[in-house]
Amino acid sequence: MDLLVAWGVAQAAGFVFKPILQELSNIAKDAAKDWTKDLLKGIPSNVLKRLQKEEIDIAVGKALKEFLLLVQQELEDTDLEDEELKQFIKPFKIFIGNKEIKEILGNAFTYECKVLDTKKLETKWYELDLKVLPDEFNWKRLGKRYLKKVKAIIRESPELRNVLDSQNLEVIKDNTQEVAGIIPDFDLSQYQEGIRERYGKLQLDSLDTSGYAYNELKLWRMFIVQNVREVHSVLPQVYEIPKEHLRRLRESQQASSEIETEDLERYKKIYFEQPIRSVLEIVNNKQIYKYTVLLGDPGSGKSTLLQYLALNWAESPLSNLIDRSIPLLIELRTYIRRRDEKECNDFLEFFHKCSGVVHHLNQHQLQTYLKKGNALVMFDGLDEVFDPAKREDIITDIHRFTNEYPHVRVIVTSRIIGYKPQRLRDAEFKHFMLQDLESEQIQDFIHRWHELTFNDEADKIRKKGRLQKAIENSSAIQELAGNPLLLTMMAILNRNQELPRDRAELYNQASRVLLHQWDVERTLVEDKRLDPTSIDCKDKQAMLRRVAYFMQTNDRSLAGNLIKESDLEKILKNYLKVIEVDKARVAAKLMIDQLRTRNFMLCYLGADYYAFVHRTFLEYFCAWEFVWQFKETQTLTIENLKVEVFGKHWMDESWHEVLRLIAGMIDAKFVGQIIQYLMRIYGEEENFVNLFLAAECLVEVRNRKVIMSVGQQLLLDLKRLINYGIYRELVSPCTEEDKNRIRKIRTQAIKAVTNTWKERPEIFIWLENLTTTHDSSDIRRTAVQELARGWKDSPETLTWLKERASTDNYSDVRCAALQELAYGWKDLPETLTWLKQRATIDDDSDVRCAALRELAHGWSDRPEILDMIQQCATNNDSGSVRRAAVQELAGVWKEHPKTLAIIKQCVTTDDNWGVRRAAIQELARGWKDYPETLAILKQCAIADNSSSVRGAAMQELARRWNIVLKF
Repeated sequence: MDLLVAWGVAQAAGFVFKPILQELSNIAKDAAKDWTKDLLKGIPSNVLKRLQKEEIDIAVGKALKEFLLLVQQELEDTDLEDEELKQFIKPFKIFIGNKEIKEILGNAFTYECKVLDTKKLETKWYELDLKVLPDEFNWKRLGKRYLKKVKAIIRESPELRNVLDSQNLEVIKDNTQEVAGIIPDFDLSQYQEGIRERYGKLQLDSLDTSGYAYNELKLWRMFIVQNVREVHSVLPQVYEIPKEHLRRLRESQQASSEIETEDLERYKKIYFEQPIRSVLEIVNNKQIYKYTVLLGDPGSGKSTLLQYLALNWAESPLSNLIDRSIPLLIELRTYIRRRDEKECNDFLEFFHKCSGVVHHLNQHQLQTYLKKGNALVMFDGLDEVFDPAKREDIITDIHRFTNEYPHVRVIVTSRIIGYKPQRLRDAEFKHFMLQDLESEQIQDFIHRWHELTFNDEADKIRKKGRLQKAIENSSAIQELAGNPLLLTMMAILNRNQELPRDRAELYNQASRVLLHQWDVERTLVEDKRLDPTSIDCKDKQAMLRRVAYFMQTNDRSLAGNLIKESDLEKILKNYLKVIEVDKARVAAKLMIDQLRTRNFMLCYLGADYYAFVHRTFLEYFCAWEFVWQFKETQTLTIENLKVEVFGKHWMDESWHEVLRLIAGMIDAKFVGQIIQYLMRIYGEEENFVNLFLAAECLVEVRNRKVIMSVGQQLLLDLKRLINYGIYRELVSPCTEEDKNRIRKIRTQAIKAVTNTWKERPEIFIWLENLTTTHDSSDIRRTAVQELARGWKDSPETLTWLKERASTDNYSDVRCAALQELAYGWKDLPETLTWLKQRATIDDDSDVRCAALRELAHGWSDRPEILDMIQQCATNNDSGSVRRAAVQELAGVWKEHPKTLAIIKQCVTTDDNWGVRRAAIQELARGWKDYPETLAILKQCAIADNSSSVRGAAMQELARRWNIVLKF
């Protein structure tokens, strides 16, 4: 069947939006099914089943054709020309692809629909940030005409008219049965189907407005098992800290902010001492963790976890589920609305008869399940019940539920901000905090995403590598990638944009999602005390620009990421006055609360101080404010930008990301002027940071042809730095500090050239020459690393790298080459063989140690590698190799039954003091609670013939047992 003919598109002369329907008629079968299902969501499935698929496809297509024809009529009435009309094809394709829009348009097919929600249509067009419509475009008139057209489509189809007319009879029948006491069945197979339909696919409408269909992206296949830490004291200030500070705490177990109190530090220390565990380990331990609260940031995966648990049950055959708990997932935002609308009084009635559940379940039979404890009940989104009184009511209901059904497992999720733990803690709930994704989990997500969403193999490999490199090379992007929501957004944007070059757009999209779209997608109601029509997402972004700018210009500068509450309130109040918000001071206080509790932008540090949760957004909004003043208000000239912004801050590394972002947000010709300004600075005393920053700014420029001559001069200046310090080294002896400084400048120059001009063929040749002809091992090593990482896909790189790893005159160059081989070519079978060879035959012990370490970390699952390293720990001729083997055994194979015996043997019998010292340190670190460890260390501290070994033993005794030996 030719759908375009059936829809009447082929006969519609002058139909501008025809390409949209042509594409829809050609899309994959599953995609068409999903599209139709969304559009006709308001019609009960038992009614739809009476229609043939062909009839449904024709009706939907006709409705869309009529809608788009009416849109065209509205646009033509505003006197737009044909070429201007065509500019709206892509925006309306995105618009009708939005799930909410499809549901609104589909409501016209329902029996009771008398008027279309055109206000929602208009609002959604604005939220999607689509091309501005002419002022005369009338959504209300469009809605009325469209509704009439759909009713005509229904009347013209006997099959459709008969079935949809019966819809009203179905409603009457259901209401009559309910009044008469006839209640729903307890059909678990239908319940499984409902779960699969509701939660089976990732909902990405709020993240991707391009209209791309992620039809194969099943939640089941994308779910990443996250980690948790137990929370013993739920104090928001303990966990509500800037992400860069959180990272420092994790790494050092220490605090660094001057505004924190000793009590907070004690609570943080306790929290970070808790072991990191898999969330499924907690969920599956029914005996110990019967009642659980999972806390986490917005977008951290709380809801996804619960949906996965429900799907895990729904994807299994019913015959295998006799002894498995039935999952009951209650989205509390939906439940509280249904309760307020008097549809239900409790959780059982909610499942029994309320709209919004995946499938109705007979509450009497459900109660039987609950009494026996054969259920996992999940209450999702306690924080999404905004009214504090209603939230307390729900907590009371949950507490009462656990008393009435004491054998049922219960999980509650919430953001930590605003959560009060005591009542659920009294009900024996244990609390856990979801952790950011680790590096391995991020890589797992990226691999799955590209495997499932790309059909072209070459495109898949290229885009996957691009995203991995962006996350690896940018600490700012890496920080955001720990959040599953923001990581998903990166993967979406990476389809068509180059990260990190386009990270300003990433930060813009991410801020929009956090400031508005995420909550809208989840149909959460804004704070009614703030008027969403007068304070929208763009206003919030404007306020945050001013906040970041203030934090940048005050005495503490950007490095502090701190702002006093009074200053924050003043900035917001002044902005709100400008846009004529009533009671601006009250609104400012409410806005601070919303930016903190809902939008995940600001966090409260205590002592009347706030900060940006992600330093990345501080830097982005700060850069945007400079660009806004430069481009929009024109209160900042190019001379101001060069001298007052770049000129004042090029030496401060904490400013570099802001300056790079500015370069990526303004026209190339202005960036060229800034680069020339930086190049003219005498920067030797600052280790030529001016030139390296200039190269980083050039990387941000898309159209480099405009400033080609500037770029060429910068390239020559950086290449000259490769030989910086050679004359000084020849005429006078250098201190170690001078040598390190010279080495750093040279290697930075190589990296700057490679990162900035990698696309130029001569750079590969230049690097290759450095690896073979330069006298400095540091230069050769850096060139090897840059070549291996930048040209991994080049067929000659592997051969060349093996040659460097085996024949280079410098051992540290050989080490660097084999490390790059182990990292970049691990999946090649020959890599393992080659590394084993280098670990045994290289004439330098440092190279053999490096090969041994790569084998231990890359192939620890292979028995022959363990055997090899065990042998090296006790029998190798080199003390350095034995020491490296001891350290790898303790780090990688600590639980292996032979490891402790080998470590003890090395402590007491090895004739190399370095090996004994390493063995003592590993024994104290890994086996502190082993009964013999303390005695062994005391003996070594007293009797070992090496002062270095005795010192190490005494240091470990003092550090881990607080024992100080006196002689």
